[in-house]
Amino acid sequence: MEEKNNQKEEKEKFYEYHEFLVDGNQEPIRVDRYLLDKMEKVSRTKIQEAVKGGMVKINHADVKPNIKVKPHDLITVFFYKARGQSETVVPENIPLDITYEDDDLLIVNKPAGMVVHPGIGNWNGTLVNALAYYLKDQKIPIKEGNTSERPGLVHRIDKDTSGLLVIAKTEEAMTNLSKQFFKHTVDRNYYALVWGDVEEDKGTIKGHIGRHPLYRMQQTVFPDGEEGKRATTHYEVLERFYYVTLIKCTLETGRTHQIRVHMKYNGHTLFNDRKYGGDKVLKGTVFSKYKQFVLNTFKVIPRHALHAKTLGFVHPRTGEEMLFESELPKDFQDALDRWRSYLNSRKELGS
Repeated sequence: MEEKNNQKEEKEKFYEYHEFLVDGNQEPIRVDRYLLDKMEKVSRTKIQEAVKGGMVKINHADVKPNIKVKPHDLITVFFYKARGQSETVVPENIPLDITYEDDDLLIVNKPAGMVVHPGIGNWNGTLVNALAYYLKDQKIPIKEGNTSERPGLVHRIDKDTSGLLVIAKTEEAMTNLSKQFFKHTVDRNYYALVWGDVEEDKGTIKGHIGRHPLYRMQQTVFPDGEEGKRATTHYEVLERFYYVTLIKCTLETGRTHQIRVHMKYNGHTLFNDRKYGGDKVLKGTVFSKYKQFVLNTFKVIPRHALHAKTLGFVHPRTGEEMLFESELPKDFQDALDRWRSYLNSRKELGS
């Protein structure tokens, strides 16, 4: 066992690893072209060299350069790491939308599309890179030796989720806020647009969440609790649009992809959630005009419709109850406006 762990550590030291699960609607396409589309900032030459060098596998088997991917294929890729790639957090002058700041913490409103923490395929342009620059500029010491030492990062949200994050500026604040998150005493409300007409105005979803046994890039619910970690999501309907519903979700726990996984489990996948199948017309009519309306709305909000809207906690030094709220970003608001127009047009037709 110890030897296997040492081998794993050596691989992680010298290689970066990628894993892709091919969508069920994927047309047959050469593996190099598929990977080129999926992997930003990676050249076709680098991908082709990886294929020829046996560093690309489909369903754990070696592949030839001209092989085509099929729906539900599992593609794994190894690249040699650039020297020092995983060893430092590079401060980058990236603008931050700061909602609040004092000597102990700051509240950042993260845009959709920004990765929170550096990792394989995303070593630059992350929130942590931006924080390393911003806090260093304030002469606050930042540990730059290892990406696991996240400057002030108490929690995280997904790349394509927008909204509020709290950042600790001192060790004392980091310890205090981390305990609040661990004890689940932090108030976190998200707005989500989900497929379907949610039946109950309010409800609670419980179900352990863990990595999917087949689709390793996804999380899933284990309803009997035999695997995964306990997870609880409370939801409340805010607005209905026949085929989609705007809801507010309150997290009691904070598991990976929790809202996305729980809502899919509840039969209401997030609108345009590509990873969990929400980027298709899941509810509605068969008319081509409606389908085109949905596809156009996908273009308006080209990511899953989830926003971390409110964040509340006890200030780590003063003991004051703090509550912050952020406006819905433009893409989310525009998508809602389109659905409101659709709802009004149906009412005018008397349907």
